[in-house]
Amino acid sequence: MVTRNGERSFHGDSHESGTFSVEETPASRTMTVEDKDHGDGGGGGRDSDDKLPSVEMIFKGQVEPSWREQLTIRAFVVSFVLGVLFTFIVMKLNLTTGIIPSLNVSAGLLGFFFLKSWTKLMEKSGLLKQPFTRQENTVIQTCVVATSGIAFSGGFGSYLFGMSSTVAGQSSETNAAQNTKDPSLSWIIGFLFAVSFLGLFSVLPLRKIMIIDYKLTYPSGTATAHLINSFHTPQGAKLAKKQVRTLGKFFSFSFLWGFFQWFFTAGDGCGFVNFPTFGLKAFDNRFYFDFSATYVGVGMICPYLINISVLVGAILSWGLMWPLIKNRKGDWYSSELSESSLHGLQGYRVFISIAMILGDGLYNFIKVLGRTIQGFIKQYKKKEVIPVTERDSPQKVSNSYDDEVRTKLFLKDGIPMWVSLAGYVAIAAVSMGVIPKIFHQMKWYYVLVIYIVAPALAFCNAYGAGLTDWSLASTYGKLAIFAIGAWAGESHGGVLAGLAACGVMMNIVSTASDLMQDFKTGYMTRSSPRSMFFSQIIGTAMGCLISPCVFWLFYKAFKDLGSPESQYPAPYAAVYRSMSILGVEGFGALPDHCLTLCYVFFFGAIIINLIRDTIAKKWAKYIPLPMAMAIPFYLGSYFAIDMCVGSLILFIWGKLNKAKADAFGPAVASGLICGDGIWTLPSSILALAGVQPPICMKFLSRGTNSMVDKFLSP
Repeated sequence: MVTRNGERSFHGDSHESGTFSVEETPASRTMTVEDKDHGDGGGGGRDSDDKLPSVEMIFKGQVEPSWREQLTIRAFVVSFVLGVLFTFIVMKLNLTTGIIPSLNVSAGLLGFFFLKSWTKLMEKSGLLKQPFTRQENTVIQTCVVATSGIAFSGGFGSYLFGMSSTVAGQSSETNAAQNTKDPSLSWIIGFLFAVSFLGLFSVLPLRKIMIIDYKLTYPSGTATAHLINSFHTPQGAKLAKKQVRTLGKFFSFSFLWGFFQWFFTAGDGCGFVNFPTFGLKAFDNRFYFDFSATYVGVGMICPYLINISVLVGAILSWGLMWPLIKNRKGDWYSSELSESSLHGLQGYRVFISIAMILGDGLYNFIKVLGRTIQGFIKQYKKKEVIPVTERDSPQKVSNSYDDEVRTKLFLKDGIPMWVSLAGYVAIAAVSMGVIPKIFHQMKWYYVLVIYIVAPALAFCNAYGAGLTDWSLASTYGKLAIFAIGAWAGESHGGVLAGLAACGVMMNIVSTASDLMQDFKTGYMTRSSPRSMFFSQIIGTAMGCLISPCVFWLFYKAFKDLGSPESQYPAPYAAVYRSMSILGVEGFGALPDHCLTLCYVFFFGAIIINLIRDTIAKKWAKYIPLPMAMAIPFYLGSYFAIDMCVGSLILFIWGKLNKAKADAFGPAVASGLICGDGIWTLPSSILALAGVQPPICMKFLSRGTNSMVDKFLSP
């Protein structure tokens, strides 16, 4: 997330380095231009290498603020502003394609810029009481990540909106009142407060084991720490200033481009977003460039392999499979079925996509679990062996100066065991009473079972994320969908119970891995664990209020939200609901021959991943990722083309000037994403106020245009 989260996302050493979060949300990885082997970034103890300069020696002599001094009002004011900004961005991405890149670079840059400007102003006026430190910068980063992370883990584009009658009405299956629940601010906020804090307490006692004893890598947390440490050196501050200026330029361009496009969207199918770039036939099969600054920026951030994988999936599905299956209409499925029926063409789109997602998720779940177990075995056999993610030999731990000063502070501000135990039990007891009130289908004993097994799963997820940088939160959520949905049964609202259980499980395991990532960042910036914990709690509380309000603005402003033809189709809402239906009804919910195709793509995803992990890395980087390929199966290829344009821009820029592309590429991409994302706020306000665009720009075939001309001619 700033999505770590979560759904997501393609990380881990089996996937190319980069940052990508989708419905399967790996932790956000944002490696900076700074050397990546510094500190613990490549495994514990690397900063002990004599060839590498000590980070902490640079800051030696500076007065370290206490944990209370790190939690400043100005830090939380900046966090709130950035939290609102990034929540709008993540919400828009959630409701369009579900692809969420890491915004850690832009969050770090903007946090540094705002507080640096604030402190300079206060210093000139003689009112500065406390200088801006890297610890305060870390607090901002943690709080913003926690705030905007709720926009993802809250399920506004997946399980939560999948409960709505809007999504349920797209098919005739299990859409009775007991299996639907329309969004409302009151119950959404109550639900999020009930489930979003448990994960923080579930792994809190393990922070020393994870960070100090096992020295887990947590690449995202390590990369963020490098970024923050670099900002607070003279050279880093100069580069950060230039990056912020670049981000601002492209933010303005993207915002104004969104404003310009709005003038041409007076009706359905109008505007640049419906530009038939490759012809009307290709447009009908969702192949076109829609001039989205957001997804051009996303393409610049995501690795090339992700973008190519999405495009390959789009060509395979919309270019080949769906036209061929559509020709079987009346044979494989009834010709009388509506386009949205899960027993028709829509069923093939949704369930084959689900099969690929589940195949990819199962493979990586087993792989991460295996590495977790392997790491434990190594740790207990030989205490000085560090769990590693690369295929290399174990490394010995030696305590460097950096290790010593960081460990001393990390252990100094401990959090008592009773705090985590009492917090977990108290919140669990409250939520066991609250959740059944919100969802009467979700019995208290369902919640109790989840809370009994959740700490173990949260630990596995946090440990696995430390090894591979991959959070499997949505995979655990899917397990809850099938387990609780089948337990409840169709006649007792099993579809809704499964979706609610998914939300409970996802929030616990997602926040657990996020907290450990933040502890790693805090460890490497010498920020107090207490300040990290409290900033995470405050950020989560902000997110539980901000995210529902932002979603409500979208929900009220765009009446067709969730419709497949809408500009905000919320694709994963239908996918998650379909998973819950599948868990309750079984394979009887599938159209003819769909199960066979699902088997092919399920095992195909596993085989592709297996090949990627067994062949040489120089060849593995050319094999597409099944999870990325599955996304356009339901949506189409328009966003894939946008992302590939972003990749092409970055590729050409890198060939012309690699140093500048590396330094300023993330800033340009973040500016494009942020500007277009923030435009949704004024566009939502205009829609709520009833202000309509003045022009409709539409594209017609020559024959249709002739008919329109004849009709309009006097």
